[in-house]
Amino acid sequence: MCGIVAYVGKQNASQIILEGLKRLEYRGYDSAGLAILKDNEFKIAKQVGRVKDLITHTNASKIVGTTGIGHTRWATHGAVTEANTHPHISSCGKIAIIHNGVIENYYSLKKFLNVKFKSETDTEVLCNLIAHFYKGNFLQAVTDALSLVEGTYGICVMCKDFPDEIIAARLGSPLIIGASKEGNVIASCVSAIISLTDKVIYLNDNDIVHITPTNFNIINNLEKITPIIQTVNWKVEDSDLKQYKHFMQKEIFEQPTTIEDAMRGRFSADNSTCVFGGLNLTEQELRNVDRIHLLGCGSAWHASLVTEQLIEKYAQLPVDVDYAHEFRYRDMPISDNTLLICFSQSGETIDTLLAMKEAQRKRHKVLAVVNVVGSNIARQAHGGIYQHAGTEIGVASTKCFTSQLVIGAMLALYFARLRGMSYELGVQFVNGLKQLPTLIEAILQQHEHIKKIAEKYAHKKNFLFLGRLNLFPIALEGALKLKEVSYIHAEGYPAAEMKHGPIALINEHCPSIVFVNNSIVNKVVSSMQEIKARHGKVIAITNSSTPIPTGLADDVIIVPDCHEALQPILYTIVVQLISYYTSITLNLDCDKPRNLAKSVTVE
Repeated sequence: MCGIVAYVGKQNASQIILEGLKRLEYRGYDSAGLAILKDNEFKIAKQVGRVKDLITHTNASKIVGTTGIGHTRWATHGAVTEANTHPHISSCGKIAIIHNGVIENYYSLKKFLNVKFKSETDTEVLCNLIAHFYKGNFLQAVTDALSLVEGTYGICVMCKDFPDEIIAARLGSPLIIGASKEGNVIASCVSAIISLTDKVIYLNDNDIVHITPTNFNIINNLEKITPIIQTVNWKVEDSDLKQYKHFMQKEIFEQPTTIEDAMRGRFSADNSTCVFGGLNLTEQELRNVDRIHLLGCGSAWHASLVTEQLIEKYAQLPVDVDYAHEFRYRDMPISDNTLLICFSQSGETIDTLLAMKEAQRKRHKVLAVVNVVGSNIARQAHGGIYQHAGTEIGVASTKCFTSQLVIGAMLALYFARLRGMSYELGVQFVNGLKQLPTLIEAILQQHEHIKKIAEKYAHKKNFLFLGRLNLFPIALEGALKLKEVSYIHAEGYPAAEMKHGPIALINEHCPSIVFVNNSIVNKVVSSMQEIKARHGKVIAITNSSTPIPTGLADDVIIVPDCHEALQPILYTIVVQLISYYTSITLNLDCDKPRNLAKSVTVE
């Protein structure tokens, strides 16, 4: 969730750290700080607020030195204050640290140390624990301290006695080394280092790294590890706005391309099914699957709900969907022939990662649908599918969500063709998938119409999103998007469920966004009638072949007709635009919503 950037080399560390922290702003944070080690002293700058505030109010960019650590904090232990902002310095003044994660046994360690603390954080406890063990051997002190820690961490540590060295370590919180001739950089995400190098090493759990300007050594459980250096294909310009005002807007309008990228090279030669190169399971093993269990959190969970319905309908395979954070703590029976599939855009979602490990501990095969190449979940799953959606900077997921929907639909087709779907129906499905980029373009061309509708209702305090069958999860996603970027209370429900409680909210001040399509259309129209009878406003999103009785909807947005399995993708584009335009109408920061983080890496 938080951002880490550390550097040791030939260049000015503060400049590299601050640029990296700017590129990590999309992850979500509430304060920022850095520490530079020079002339046997820590030069520290901290500020509640944005990285630009850190630079403006503390002259952080003028702190010069070639070894340093920087951090953007998303508060867990302790309020949002300068005292709680990282980096933290030990009470003896020898050790400086930045930390992502949670030290669960911090309280007992705090009592054990018996020193005076300046903050409320668990991180300062770890800092002083390292100082407690420090007797001249920097690496040994970090190793000894971590042996007592319970919880998760990604840390970078400096010691006054070693001015050109940094010790980094990870357990459950991502860390990456970037190697270059100008020095070595450590970060929590590739986007922080792409301006310096494209050569990276993804650290594994329990890795401890000793880093100098010209070298780094990795140990894991006292054994030296040979690093695997990978070349990343992210570019600095991927993080640029180009002609757009916001990253959320840019990423919404990139979806014709990202949808095409998700499908590229994944259709069979006869265009009747999908092919996936990284599943690492034979066709016979996949035919033997008699149940599928999908795991995700947030938008990924919504994508799983859509995928559940498509697989059950087209492949006739029973599917269960769980929140990843609940799955790990449930003692549920899972048959030997159950396949688990995790959805995680970042590939670092801690709840999903831990759920995956729990499933693997029970000897189940686990596949992953992820966007970030080299991420923890991608590397630890038995196999998987990359989304190829590119860098998503906006905290509220847009293009990554729809690429998950596309891959979910492709998985449904893949399993259906393994289990008896005809060649003809397979070809129809593939043709529908191939039409998606053009159909999405047609929706994006309606952005001015959608903007006017969003402006009309932007100052309402409550919204209902209503859909049936595979559009119900899109009602959940639409409500989530509106909450995330506009701070308006919104709820998603199956349309028929409205009568079982939510109808009490209906009045002229609570608009309802209703998804209408060919499926059980008369039932959905009846729900709209019930809303209108109570003076509620109705915004109908419907496909062109499903007419709505005149006067029943106050506003109508029409999406093109498409293959029934793919309708959730098109309806999603509309609710993303509604949420985006609502946010900017209210003059809010849609790219960095309050309290939210792009990647949730703490339980």
